[in-house]
Amino acid sequence: MHAPPRGLVYAIYYTALAVIAVPVNRVAIVILSRGNCGLSRCISRYLVSMAATDLLVILTAVILNRIPAIYFPGSFLSITPVCSFSIAVINAARDSSVWLTVTFTFDRYVTICCQKLKAKYCTHRTAGIVVSTVCTLACVINIPWYFEHEPVYVVNNVPWYCKRRDIRSSVLLWTIFHWTNRVLNPCLPFLLILSFNALTVRHILVASRARRRLRSCSSGERQSDPEMESRRKSIILLFAISGCFILLWMPYVVQFFVFQLAYTINGYNDPRFILMESANMFQMLSCCTNTFIYAVTQNKFRKELKVLMKIPLKFARSLAK
Repeated sequence: MHAPPRGLVYAIYYTALAVIAVPVNRVAIVILSRGNCGLSRCISRYLVSMAATDLLVILTAVILNRIPAIYFPGSFLSITPVCSFSIAVINAARDSSVWLTVTFTFDRYVTICCQKLKAKYCTHRTAGIVVSTVCTLACVINIPWYFEHEPVYVVNNVPWYCKRRDIRSSVLLWTIFHWTNRVLNPCLPFLLILSFNALTVRHILVASRARRRLRSCSSGERQSDPEMESRRKSIILLFAISGCFILLWMPYVVQFFVFQLAYTINGYNDPRFILMESANMFQMLSCCTNTFIYAVTQNKFRKELKVLMKIPLKFARSLAK
């Protein structure tokens, strides 16, 4: 891990991100878990899991990593075993969040484009198995991060801070691990989401033209199409989530390829450090956008949100009486 960011901009940004992201993800989990948003149980399970992993990313990467490094340097969180464990958990949470977005995109692709597979795959039970498998694999794959680091220095037999071991570039297993890790995130998820969305758009365009021709021939006049309207809402939700993910992860992908050419960073004013930290800031911002997407695209989610917001007001009124 590179040196922690310092400065007023980083302090304000990460503090604001934590203040906003934690409650909005908790609200999303509560509302979606109640099942009153008009979404299938399959979609709800994916969305709840995505909100939970996004919340975990904020808790580990922002609240337990970035903010302490800015406000409380040298705390117990900087002890090497704690620091190494934190790095492994952050990567596991981030990978879980990313790959759940991929599985959600694939689930919507199957629902829209693969009618024969839809009945077997797009179920609440299958969604639970997929979510559990993704999170388990993310934890297992990121275990090596714990063993990759060594202390920067030792004071009174206490190891402090984390730096990557020098052997990581000379040992083949570490090289394989790093490239596998980078392929699994962000390269492969990025390509898969783009591919599934492209195939979905192609199928929608072909099916829509065929359906319009069929309905015009059978009825001879324009009528509302409930199936197309339902499909349209599902597509808006899919494209809003995956589009926002691609947009906010693009800087991270760019900096990944940049650092394959030159990795050395010389201080906080180095353009490469600014690029890396900006990419991290955008990437972490993606962990609090889905709730706002639900509020914009889903009428029933907005209604449930209003009901949830009235609960504290009712409680305050009851105490005032």
